[in-house]
Amino acid sequence: MTAHTPGRPAFRPGPPAARRPLPQDPSPQPCRPGASPERGELVRPLTRRQIDDRMEELGELYTHTSSSEPGLLGASDADRCTAFRQRLAGHVRRPGFELLVAEAVGSSGARALTACAYGFPLRGAGPWWQGLHEWLPENLFRAAALGRLFAIADIMVERRVRTQDQSREWNLAGRLQRRLLGDHTDALGVTLVDRGDADAYQALLAWGWRCVPAGTRGTALLASRRLLVLR
Repeated sequence: MTAHTPGRPAFRPGPPAARRPLPQDPSPQPCRPGASPERGELVRPLTRRQIDDRMEELGELYTHTSSSEPGLLGASDADRCTAFRQRLAGHVRRPGFELLVAEAVGSSGARALTACAYGFPLRGAGPWWQGLHEWLPENLFRAAALGRLFAIADIMVERRVRTQDQSREWNLAGRLQRRLLGDHTDALGVTLVDRGDADAYQALLAWGWRCVPAGTRGTALLASRRLLVLR
């Protein structure tokens, strides 16, 4: 994100007799460098055509912000990018799919992609996301049958967003996930996180997600992952 530092206010000193000593601040507060993501980055949705046009850029963002997936350990960035783009291309076709990007606007007006999040509603009558129906507790299975689950499949943000100011209202990941769920007020957000990805798990907890015990059906299929929910 581009830091926006306010310039010094211009002033002209008066004659010596008119000058007064400036009051001293008894407790100066330390200033954090840079602007908050809410001021510095614009969050907006992309249409499916825009996603197609920016697929390469989205793939580069993914390789820059994500850790290696368990099935792709040792894979090159190109291989990881290709796997992500194939996965995203499949998700885009789901009914109700939504994708948001965050962009930093430079001094020239050019926009740089800094973050992305996307998801889709889960419907009991439709295809399930990564075998999730085999792992849901009974109460969430009923919610899915009623169309009240929204899967947030990925949140791609820089490491500073995952580790700094996680609980702030203006945290970029928090803004993205709230915006995705904003049009689904009756829905519960759900996501899966690899058990070996401690950084992602701790960040999700800080952003308001809660871990849910697995259901009894087919839990061994997804034993390497945790199910989290967000209201």
